[in-house]
Amino acid sequence: MNRKRIFAIIEKGTTHSVLSRIYEDIMLLMIIMSLVPLLFVRQRPIFIWFDRISVAAFILDYILRWVTADLKHPEKRPLKAFLTYPFSFMAITDLLSIMPSIGIFNRAFKVFRLFRLLKLLRILRVLRYTPRVEMLILVFKKEKVVLLSVLAIAVFYIFVTALLMFNVEMSCYTPGGQVVFDTFFDALYWATTTLTTVGYGDICPVSSFGRLVSMVSSIFGVAIIALPSGVITASYMEEMKKEKK
Repeated sequence: MNRKRIFAIIEKGTTHSVLSRIYEDIMLLMIIMSLVPLLFVRQRPIFIWFDRISVAAFILDYILRWVTADLKHPEKRPLKAFLTYPFSFMAITDLLSIMPSIGIFNRAFKVFRLFRLLKLLRILRVLRYTPRVEMLILVFKKEKVVLLSVLAIAVFYIFVTALLMFNVEMSCYTPGGQVVFDTFFDALYWATTTLTTVGYGDICPVSSFGRLVSMVSSIFGVAIIALPSGVITASYMEEMKKEKK
């Protein structure tokens, strides 16, 4: 089988052949299979086989995508496409998710559960086979200026609110005799949960002025969080309409 035929099979959207759809379904199954062991604390023998089979499929997929990199990026010279592919985002993600299963990391890393966290990167492979996720990424790229502006406003508001609350509640104590905001990080944590209207209730102001600040922060939090939601929804609907046309 020549490289062009391989590329047509492994690259989603290139063709609508039966082999291409089968390949996508198999890879999605491998992704699910590789994530199943992460749902359990104790590893069972069958999970080892799940990991071996899925990793073998991921390694094969990585190699196939590497040897067809020049077909993926025809605007680049073949040699440059081959050399730069390992440094692309998805290639790095694929490699990091494979490494824990082939013994690249020693026991010291496993103590910190790093190998489990890296295996979670495999879920990003779904991006290759889910068109709706690709559309959502396109929406984020299209509206990145607006979204970054809203993010900047949110970060600034969180910092100002945390700074204000930290100084207002600095000398206040809970009924249990503990300081409400022991550190500025506690204030940042409170401001973030309040801005997002989550509010776990584990940290809350006790003074009247502090509660007033909390009320104002909650109201503005709803408005700030609603801005990106509206932008993303409107842009996503616009892209869906374009796709239907």
